[in-house]
Amino acid sequence: MDERKREALMGKFVLTAQKIGNQIYLRTLRDSFATIMPLFILAGIAILINSVVLDPSGWFQNMISADTMVSWQNWGSIITNATLNITGIILVITIGYFLSKNREYDNPIGVVIAVVPAFLTLLPTMIETTPIGAETAVEIGGVISYGNIGSKGVFAAIITGLLATELYIRLTRSKKLQVNLGDSVPPAVGKSFNTMFPLIIVVSLFAFASFLIQLTGNDFMRIIEQFIQEPLRGVGTSFFGYLFLVCFGNLLFSFGIHQSVITGPILDPLLMVNMNENMAATANGEAAPHIINSAFHQVYGALMGGTGSTIALVIAILIFSRYQAYKDLSKLALGPNIFNINEPVIFGLPIVFNLPMIIPFVLSPIVGTTIGYLATSMDLVNRCVVTIPWTTPPFLSGFLATAGDWRAIVVQAVIIVALVFFYLPFLKISERVARTNAEMSLS
Repeated sequence: MDERKREALMGKFVLTAQKIGNQIYLRTLRDSFATIMPLFILAGIAILINSVVLDPSGWFQNMISADTMVSWQNWGSIITNATLNITGIILVITIGYFLSKNREYDNPIGVVIAVVPAFLTLLPTMIETTPIGAETAVEIGGVISYGNIGSKGVFAAIITGLLATELYIRLTRSKKLQVNLGDSVPPAVGKSFNTMFPLIIVVSLFAFASFLIQLTGNDFMRIIEQFIQEPLRGVGTSFFGYLFLVCFGNLLFSFGIHQSVITGPILDPLLMVNMNENMAATANGEAAPHIINSAFHQVYGALMGGTGSTIALVIAILIFSRYQAYKDLSKLALGPNIFNINEPVIFGLPIVFNLPMIIPFVLSPIVGTTIGYLATSMDLVNRCVVTIPWTTPPFLSGFLATAGDWRAIVVQAVIIVALVFFYLPFLKISERVARTNAEMSLS
């Protein structure tokens, strides 16, 4: 294949990926999850304090009485309930809002008023719970369970947010369903009546669908969880499924398309559900059930030291490179890389459209994920149970995400060293190519 055909094929690939990344639903999900992330970080801070500072058998057991610690842990539980355990409701609001904005709809608050009740109609009317001190479960009605509006409600929120918003917007644009009270009434009242019938239709349709499901002895939340959420999560957060998605995301990035544009909206909800379940289990004093989650993704997987763990590449250049242009760039890039910002390396070295560097960049998650996964599965390090900001530097990120396990720092150090030597042979090839190109341009 000659150079022109190769460039044309690459151009078509980039154009197709950009079109997919600009797809309205992917944009909506990406913006929605980014908006609610601070709430999960807050929940993570509360869990970190409860697990490290207020743990009666932890580091400060000789400084604070056990009764005081247990009492103050309720503060963290309140934060967890107000953030982590209402994920479904928060998410359906943000999805409705951002989808209406992306559709250039002028009444996003009206959309929110419609999608929240539509989501709540999917909840079971009766829930089974075991009262404190009792041994057998009982059924109760008239209550909303945190279990249904938290992590288990994420995919129901996604489906409801997208479908209800689209239906509501289309119905409100139908002249036949509008009630125009004229210009003499306040604008808020006029908008309310103008969208009254679309809101009634949307909520009623979702309620009727939920009613039909309940006639079968089931409920919508359980069906979505069993047939959509769990199969997707089982594949996407399995060892090989996760590696495929992150490596494919890095491949896109190597062509200049940020992985968060396409693979992010697919992978992030799956990792977030796992992360929320880990945090909820830790908050309840139970063992964290998942190894791969959003914090693992940042601490060991694809994002430590920047996408592709390029902090290891920067270190390799500073220690082993004799090519001055690379060394100068790495000195400038080291600071941002410490905080997981690696665009200077990706576009400045460059990695994009540079085959010798694309190969290790795409395959680097395999190294970090394998080491981190094995160390965690062998109980050499605690599981990640705390959501952390994505700019948290390596070593600190591992310590915080594992609720204060110093061994995570060691695992991260091993991963960085391994990746330095993984990048090194490809770096030498890239240097040789860069030198040759520089000499040719001067001749």
